[in-house]
Amino acid sequence: MQLYDTSRRSIVPFEPEDNVLMYTCGITPYDATHLGHAATFIAYDTLQRHLIDKGHAVTCVRNVTDVDDPLFAKARELGIHYLDLAASEEARFERDMVALNALPVASSPRASSAIPDIRGFIGMVIDRGYAYEAGGSVYFDVSKYESFGSMSNYSEAEMLSFAKERGGNIDDPNKRNQLDFVLWHPSAADEPSWDTLWGPGRPGWHIECSALALRELGTTIDLHGGGADLIFPHHECERAQSEAATGEQFVKHWMHTALISMDGQKMSKSLGNLVFVDQLRETWDPRTIRLGIIEHHYRTEWEWDDELMPRNKARLDAWRANDRPNPDLLAGVRERLDDDLDTPGAFALIDVAAASGRGVKEASELLGVELG
Repeated sequence: MQLYDTSRRSIVPFEPEDNVLMYTCGITPYDATHLGHAATFIAYDTLQRHLIDKGHAVTCVRNVTDVDDPLFAKARELGIHYLDLAASEEARFERDMVALNALPVASSPRASSAIPDIRGFIGMVIDRGYAYEAGGSVYFDVSKYESFGSMSNYSEAEMLSFAKERGGNIDDPNKRNQLDFVLWHPSAADEPSWDTLWGPGRPGWHIECSALALRELGTTIDLHGGGADLIFPHHECERAQSEAATGEQFVKHWMHTALISMDGQKMSKSLGNLVFVDQLRETWDPRTIRLGIIEHHYRTEWEWDDELMPRNKARLDAWRANDRPNPDLLAGVRERLDDDLDTPGAFALIDVAAASGRGVKEASELLGVELG
């Protein structure tokens, strides 16, 4: 199988052992699942299905970030406890994933479950000389990690721009370097707080995934990723602190999914230009939604349009009319998925088969679309 690696910026062989260890960054549960979220998780689900079809076992971990600024802000706005909000939105997310026929993940650990692991992890980073305390916080010192930036391949100016755009306080006066990032910091009065050797507070965003990945999967993961907006700072920082703590390679293969736009801008909660999966499900068969997502290649940015659902309803109807076995088509679809998860190419083969009255059953099922 050939798969694009973000770090190497090329399509390379993906040759894991029999059991594939996979970690994908999950939701911050403060609102409903939008199409951008779903596209990421369905891409990983498609990969998981293909690996299983090739004879692998897959241990996929997808975390829940229930200790984070956006969740606290939304809970504050609604006047409810942040964990009540998180539980409600996590349940809604799980309903959406079940409806879209996503395979169950091996575990979906919450950041709040990992405070002891996080404290221990930060201690490891400090002991190895990669972190420092200042102003009641603990920071990772990027100057001590020589390859910082080599996963994302961004320039220092690009990293500073993305850090500022994506929640990093580059002007924090306690930092030695603007790109240094928080491992632990004091909590606001209405936020959760835990005691540590460095003072009371809560973890930074990046450390949560490192601690959970180490706890759930061990030192080295076969494949890790999420949406392209996580490449920096989240995944670059996660890689740096993980390898600083353990001295081992953190991830063998980095996979990221392209962003989805609406009205010319990336779908985001801050902009409010969202299409929610649970609202789509009120009108459309979930199989149509899944088809609408994976008709696009996972690395290609695309824009929502009002013809997406009608177009894929017609596709689903055509495929369902040909719910019969076709081993030759299945072989062709497997070949397309071996080529960097080429789902558009797979769709083209299935569409032609359906149009000519040939069966598409197994090929459709391999893509997670049950026709019965």
